[in-house]
Amino acid sequence: MAKGLQGFSWTMLLLLCAIQELGSWAMHTAVEGPGLGQPGDPALLAGGRVKRGWVWNQFFVVEEYTGTEPLYVGKIHSDSDEGDGSIKYTISGEGAGTIFLIDEITGDIHATERLDREQKTFYTLRAQARDRQTDQLLEPESEFIIKVQDINDSEPRFLEGPYIGSVAELSPIGTSVMQVMASDADDPTYGSSARVVYSVLEGEQHFTVDSKTGVIRTAVADLDRETQDRYEVVIRATDMAGQLGGLSGSTTVTIVVTDVNDNPPRFPQSNIVETAPVGTAIGRVKAEDSDVGENTDMTYQVKDEEGVEMFKVTTDSNTQEAVITVQKPLDYESKKVHTVVVEALNKFVDPRFVDLGTFRDQTIVRVSVLDVDEPPEFRPPSNLMEVQEDAHVGSVVGVVTALDPDTANHPVRYAIDRSTDAERIFDIDAKTGAIVTGKVLDRETAGWHNITVLAMEADNHSQVSRASLRIRILDVNDNPPELATPYEAAVCEDAKPGQLIQTISVVDRDEPQSGHRFYFTLAPEANNHHFSLLDIQDNTAAVHTQRVGFNRQEQDVFLLPILVVDSGPPALSSTGTLTIRVCGCDSTGAIQSCNSTAYVVSATLSPGALIALLVCVLILVVLVLLILTLKRHHKSHLTSEDDEDMRDNVIKYNDEGGGEQDTEAYDMSALRSLYDFKGGPGRNPASELHALPQWVQSPDLDFSVFRDYICRKVEQADEDLSVPPYDSFQTYAFEGSDSPVPSLSSINTWSSGSEQDFSYLGGWGPRFRQLAALYAGRRGEEDSEES
Repeated sequence: MAKGLQGFSWTMLLLLCAIQELGSWAMHTAVEGPGLGQPGDPALLAGGRVKRGWVWNQFFVVEEYTGTEPLYVGKIHSDSDEGDGSIKYTISGEGAGTIFLIDEITGDIHATERLDREQKTFYTLRAQARDRQTDQLLEPESEFIIKVQDINDSEPRFLEGPYIGSVAELSPIGTSVMQVMASDADDPTYGSSARVVYSVLEGEQHFTVDSKTGVIRTAVADLDRETQDRYEVVIRATDMAGQLGGLSGSTTVTIVVTDVNDNPPRFPQSNIVETAPVGTAIGRVKAEDSDVGENTDMTYQVKDEEGVEMFKVTTDSNTQEAVITVQKPLDYESKKVHTVVVEALNKFVDPRFVDLGTFRDQTIVRVSVLDVDEPPEFRPPSNLMEVQEDAHVGSVVGVVTALDPDTANHPVRYAIDRSTDAERIFDIDAKTGAIVTGKVLDRETAGWHNITVLAMEADNHSQVSRASLRIRILDVNDNPPELATPYEAAVCEDAKPGQLIQTISVVDRDEPQSGHRFYFTLAPEANNHHFSLLDIQDNTAAVHTQRVGFNRQEQDVFLLPILVVDSGPPALSSTGTLTIRVCGCDSTGAIQSCNSTAYVVSATLSPGALIALLVCVLILVVLVLLILTLKRHHKSHLTSEDDEDMRDNVIKYNDEGGGEQDTEAYDMSALRSLYDFKGGPGRNPASELHALPQWVQSPDLDFSVFRDYICRKVEQADEDLSVPPYDSFQTYAFEGSDSPVPSLSSINTWSSGSEQDFSYLGGWGPRFRQLAALYAGRRGEEDSEES
């Protein structure tokens, strides 16, 4: 875009230059080569004028160009150039070949470096047009200028600082103090880049500055050297005539307030800030005494009434000075200067001079209270507000007021400390201090709110005060009454009319100032002829029977809807249901049984009792599982014991054995191992066990084998001292030969009872009975078998 604009401007200026310089055309062409105005040219001989050959105008280039491509400056051109490339354009002079480059064919000039107008404002160059073949000048060499165009890139600077000025105290408003000047390196002839205006950045309360000239003047007439003897004023200079986007610079001007004779002679005085705590020493005074030694010892006391109230005087025993300290808080706004009368007395008084009064003297001490910027104070200090819970969002709860105690009386701004109201239930108007509701209130959720209100100076938020505020939410009747519990009652089948069934009470989340008053009645949908409801007038009601007897076979449950209404305003109501179950009772009226649905009493178990009950059940379950596990372990242990530790059991069968099925139902290997007896008398019983021989069908079989077996078992039991004091009798026998019973179990177990029938053993039965009686008599026990 810049290139196009420059090309356009160059074309217009070209036309102007051509018109203005037609009169001097012959002079410029006098030095051209042959054929271009040299002597002997037919045009000169004919007395005609030679046309000028150069075509260009003055060039401009913008400073601080930041593009990546070379910046187009302009174009030089000769009117003898027919565009066939026979003319070569060159330049020489300042920056030629380094800063500025030319296209030899087109004559376009470009800038290759970033230029700074504040360092160099223009460049002077010379242009040549030469024949490309012979390198001879086709046009007389001409000088042209490339001007650097200014942009606003330099801020104003105060070059004559530091500035120190002075003004007499109590000078009238507008008194000239001094002048400051700022310079701008930008081009003052181009735009407003170097047009500077002045303003006061700090210290505008006491001084002003002329925006055009930079003259500083007083803005107040009460400059007091005794209060403040110097001021630091910051002056700012902005270019572009102060418009938006201008650059600025600043400087600090020290203004000394010179003294004038505006104070009469006074007694010694002290200065102290108004916020000094009680007990702060504000100054010392000393009475001179020409005596020596102990005669110079003095004591001091305050004599005036005001001084006694506000100040206290003590004596420094080392220096004999009176030390004045603050006794009550000071307030600059209430009183700026206090006058204290201090009296000095000699400790040791010569009686001869008592009447002359030469042992005492008085002086007046002026105490100046210095003002301090204090935070706002809340007035009055009320910290309780009330608002109804149905107030709309934005309703005013109350107004807090705080004032700046300082003389300046700065405006106060208000805020709420959100750490005390994180939910933003309340808002506050920053200017008026009006507290409004920010959300819907609910007294039943939160009846009180404690918030902290902040008051701060509008121009100095560091001066802040805090006040705690309690907001009470007033109740409105917005919750209906409800039955205290889901009541359930029971009625006997033989109940009489007028019998009390249940007493009803209600609860209401509201808290009216006049107290609760509830009204009870049966709901219209009750359609009840069995029960009546009596309002007792103490916020309870009683349910009575209204008929004689009930039959739970016909109806075992009655649902009685009860309507409860509060006293409002407005009156609210709700309906609760009383469940009445018909139960069977004894003659005394005690409930014995209700319907199949479990009767639930209103006094349910507490959570603690339920937990204890569950714990007990769990303990019982664990004990049962433990017992079962121990029993299984015990049985397994008996099965796996060594043969010598096993006990024989007497197993009774009252029916015929199952034949071969018995051998499949029991593990016979453990039983048959008991027959393994070896050796004769005198051997270890544990080693005498041997398998009984297989019975064969021979009528000549001797019964001695059984007798030996039983005797050895008895001896084994007698010699084993580790067995309990009882024995069991267990025999294992095979089916004998020639038995009349066709099928007997290979295991036959019987008890020691004498009445046991052994007839199924055929001829062996009586002998078995004799052996059994012998064994039972030897052991001295009867009926000790285990099965």
